Amino acid sequence: MEDDFYWFWLCNISGIGCMKIKAIIGSLNDAKTAYNASASVLYNIKGLHRGDVNRIIKSKDDVDIYNAFTKMCHTDIQFVHIKSDKYPSKLKELYDSPACLYVRGKLPSENRVSVAIIGARNCTEYGRSVAAMLGEHFAHMGIQVISGMAAGIDTAGHKGCLAGDGYTCAVLGCGVDICYPSQNIELFSNIIQNGGVISEYPPGTRPIPANFPVRNRIISGLADVVIVVEAKKKSGSLITVDLALEQNKEVMAVPGRIGDILSEGCNELIKQGAMVITNPEDIRFSSFVTKWIKNSEIDHSDLKYSEKNEYEKINVLASEKNMLYSLLGLCPISLEEIVRWSGLDIQRTIQILLELQLNGYIKEVGHNRYIRNSL
Repeated sequence: MEDDFYWFWLCNISGIGCMKIKAIIGSLNDAKTAYNASASVLYNIKGLHRGDVNRIIKSKDDVDIYNAFTKMCHTDIQFVHIKSDKYPSKLKELYDSPACLYVRGKLPSENRVSVAIIGARNCTEYGRSVAAMLGEHFAHMGIQVISGMAAGIDTAGHKGCLAGDGYTCAVLGCGVDICYPSQNIELFSNIIQNGGVISEYPPGTRPIPANFPVRNRIISGLADVVIVVEAKKKSGSLITVDLALEQNKEVMAVPGRIGDILSEGCNELIKQGAMVITNPEDIRFSSFVTKWIKNSEIDHSDLKYSEKNEYEKINVLASEKNMLYSLLGLCPISLEEIVRWSGLDIQRTIQILLELQLNGYIKEVGHNRYIRNSL
C-alpha cells in the first residue's frame, strides 16, 4: 500500500506525463526513491527541466494528492503501476507505456488472445450487427474483446462479447468512475461485473476530446489483432490502426460497399494490405491467433455449433417463412423491398415478419425495416 501511494503521487503530479515518469524511474528505479530525492538529484535526470523539478518538489506537500489516494482506497478501483506484477506485459512494450492504470473489474488475461473491435460512432445498423456478431463468436472461441465503449461499433462489440459470456475490456478516455457516454450505464456496469474497465486517467477525470486519441494506444496495445468494422476515410479508428501498426499488431477490416462513406476507411485499409474479415472464422488467418489456437487446449467447436444451430433453425421454418428469412441479412431491408422480392401480398408478408420477430429470428431496426438477428 505504501508503494502504491508513492506511485500514485508520481502519476498525479501536474505537468509530469508518462515519458517524464519513465525518465525518472529509469534513473531512480522506483517512485519512493523519487519522492525522497532532492532537487539536485532530480536536476540531473535527463528530460526534466527546472519547472518539472519545482513541480515535483512542491507536489510532496500537496494534500489533494494524498486525499485522492485515500478516497480511491475506499472504492472498488484498483491502482496498478508499471512496476507491478499485475501490469499488462503487452503495454510494457510500448515506448509511451502508461505509468499506471486505474482498473474496475479484471485486467485481460495474459494467456489468451485479445482482439480489438473498433469503428464509427455513427455506424449503420449493418455495422452494429457485424460488430456484435464478431464479439459474440469471439467469446465462444475464448478470445477477449478490447474496445473503447464509445457509441456505435465499440458498444456493439462489447455487448456481443458479453452476450457470448466472454471477457471484454473497455479502455476509457476519462476516469473509471465516470460512464461515458452516459447512455451506456447498463453496459458500463455489466463490463465491470464480467470484464474490466481501465484508464490511465485518475478517478474524476472528465471525458475531454484530447484524451481519446491518447487512450487509443492502450486499446491497440492490449490487442493482438485490431479489427475495423466501419470507418470513414479520416476517423479516430484509423488513428488506432496507425498505432497498431507501429506496435507491430495485425490489422483486419470488414469490407463495405463502394461509395458508402462508412466503408471508405475499411476498403482503403484492405487496399493497403489489411486482412479481410467477413466471418468470425477468418480470425484464424491471423498468424498470432493461429499459433495460439494450435497451442491452446480450448475447445473451439462452439463456433461451428452456433452455425449449425442457425442452419437447423432455418430448416424448421415453413417454406414461406424460410423464403422471407433467406431474403434478409445484416443490412436493413424495407417492407416494400421484401414484398417485391418475395411476391407475397403485403398482409401475408407482415404476418410472417411478425412471427419471425416473435420467434427471435429477425428484428425491426427502423419503421418497416428488418434484419436478421445473426448471420
